[in-house]
Amino acid sequence: MIYPWQADDWNRLQQLRAHWPHALLLHGQAGIGKLRFAQHLAQGLLCEAPQPNGEPCGSCVACNWFAQGNHPDYRIVVPEALAAEAGLANGANGAEDKAEKAEGDEGKKTRTPSKEIKIEQIRGLLDFVGVGSHRGGARVVVLYPAEALNVAAANALLKTLEEPPAGVVFLMVSARIDRLLPTIISRCRQWPMSVPAPDTAAPWLAAQGVDDAAALLAEAGGAPLAALALASDENRPLRDWTLKQLAAGAGCDAFACGEALQKLPVPLVLGWLQRWMYDLLAQRTAGAPRYFPQASAALTRCAAQADANAFARFLRTVTRQRAVENHPLNARLVFEELFIGYRALFA
Repeated sequence: MIYPWQADDWNRLQQLRAHWPHALLLHGQAGIGKLRFAQHLAQGLLCEAPQPNGEPCGSCVACNWFAQGNHPDYRIVVPEALAAEAGLANGANGAEDKAEKAEGDEGKKTRTPSKEIKIEQIRGLLDFVGVGSHRGGARVVVLYPAEALNVAAANALLKTLEEPPAGVVFLMVSARIDRLLPTIISRCRQWPMSVPAPDTAAPWLAAQGVDDAAALLAEAGGAPLAALALASDENRPLRDWTLKQLAAGAGCDAFACGEALQKLPVPLVLGWLQRWMYDLLAQRTAGAPRYFPQASAALTRCAAQADANAFARFLRTVTRQRAVENHPLNARLVFEELFIGYRALFA
């Protein structure tokens, strides 16, 4: 089933059924349930007895196959690192790429799962779209996240998007449409997914057993699934400690931050820092922080003390670091440099 806040998107999307596009690009903020929406849409397209609003019946042969993950006319392509999130037990489509096959069993145990969609996956997908439908209906492909396509994979997919086989529907899901090749975007029908209103998201979070729904929603930028993940995040104590360091302004202990945070993923800590910086700017200009409203007093104090020119330079530093956040960096040195730069805002 789709999430409660997606009903409007679903109903509006049914207007396309008379002239369904060969490639639909579902894009929007991370953590709002785009993948589940795409999977539900795929099931609806494959269902042999869909409901009047296009939703799958859930009981036909096609729906049963889909629920079991073995519908012959459906494929989902994801990076190995996200296979579990997509409900795939053995990696994307249960297949290993050629590079992994060349490794021994020991290598397979130690190799880090790829965060990219590789060209071998797209080549396997092209074999799938090149054959006819098993059930005489549509063939549906979900790619998630589309921005994970590496350059070679994107170029391999492009020709198929330019000359799509009859009866094949591509559902591409992206939280970072700016990272997609313009040629890929131009060959898809774009469909922006909306962020739910707080009065819709908060009751849903409360039903999941989340107590501080409002604060978590704010920190997650209004995305309910991201807020739900924050509620059970084992790194939350370190995140709270980091916010106290940031709230100290000139008293921030950069070396203690490097020591305490060095085992955490660089993108995670950069996210905390970037949201704090955004709130500093929002507090200074509009008096209303977005992500950490509970820290409004500390943000007001820090915003008043920070040098504007140094603030702008440091924002550029954080943005540059974001561009290489997934590289094998020395996390401790990265964090020490960043927090020293942050402390310099108040010199």
